[in-house]
Amino acid sequence: MVTVAQPTPTPTLSPRFPAVRHLGPNWYACVMGTAAMATAGAALPWHPPGLRTLCTAFWALSLLLLTALLTARSLHWRHHRDRARAHLADPAAAPFYGCLSMALTATAGATLTVGKDWTGTTVSVALGAALFTAGTVTALAAAVAVPYLMAVRHRVDPATATPVWLLPLVAPMVSAAVGPLLVPHLPPGLPARTLLLGCLALFGASLLAVLAVLRLIVGRLLTGDPLPLALTPTLFLVLGPLGQSTTATAAIADAARGTAPGATALRGFAVLYGMPVMGFALLWLCLATAHVVRARRAGMGFSMTWWAFTFPVGTCVTGAAALARHTGLAAYNVFAPALYAALAVAWAVAAVHTARGVVSGALLRGPGRAPVERRPVTARTR
Repeated sequence: MVTVAQPTPTPTLSPRFPAVRHLGPNWYACVMGTAAMATAGAALPWHPPGLRTLCTAFWALSLLLLTALLTARSLHWRHHRDRARAHLADPAAAPFYGCLSMALTATAGATLTVGKDWTGTTVSVALGAALFTAGTVTALAAAVAVPYLMAVRHRVDPATATPVWLLPLVAPMVSAAVGPLLVPHLPPGLPARTLLLGCLALFGASLLAVLAVLRLIVGRLLTGDPLPLALTPTLFLVLGPLGQSTTATAAIADAARGTAPGATALRGFAVLYGMPVMGFALLWLCLATAHVVRARRAGMGFSMTWWAFTFPVGTCVTGAAALARHTGLAAYNVFAPALYAALAVAWAVAAVHTARGVVSGALLRGPGRAPVERRPVTARTR
């Protein structure tokens, strides 16, 4: 008997656009975090010289990143459809499809807030409305399709709940916070009221869905094992619905003045809702930070989940700034800038590591493959 080693054939990848083969929907978090730098900075209670220009530059960068990622993801679906379908079939990857919607609506919010400084009001409203409409349609689709897949295809275990599950559910909340920015540009009367009440409906739909899933996440965190090191930054995703819902109620209340009945009640609701929610957000921020410090000491390295440190914190900045505006409390005038400083540091760290990973190709490679196995093959000899 003679043993002859023969390499196991490895699957060949599509020769067209191999760089985008493993480009998942989680990459839209880069757009979300960059747009948050623009909108959160513009919402601050005070504006040092140059801040507005810097925020506008972040808006332009978010629009550029959004265009590049939409193009790359289109190529991904066209030439690597097997991987795209695999993402939908993967319970760990499918929830990230909510990031597409939030990237569109977050860029829309930045366009309507600071983009008009460079493009003019007419262009910014047209572009913001287009992005908002596309993002809202995508948000509603993701909020239904992803939970449906999790129920009938993924069959997930409640004990494996992670904050990533919140992504498709919080997407309508982002639309609820951005939509009121378009109300002043609509004809008064029924069109403006329809959009405003529609945003209120999006707020309620997202809030109830988030509360149902948040119970599972908190239960897993308190009674189960800590999250894997790479997923620990996703604990910051819980801040997203907290800060965004506070921002949404304040934006709806501001837009309701002279537009919809019950404007005074909405303003009171924004404060009564936002105060306890932002209190819980501060509590969760401390808890999540403690988990991240523990994970970092245990060897947690950079991954794309680090972008979870950006957009959710940005929503808390806009929420705190809205409460500062509505209550006049000096504490929020300090809290919002402090959070924005933390957001700026987190964005810089995530952006530098991401750029380095893209240039080196490390972030564009697929999951590590095992070395080529050499199987022994027996052959008879005389």
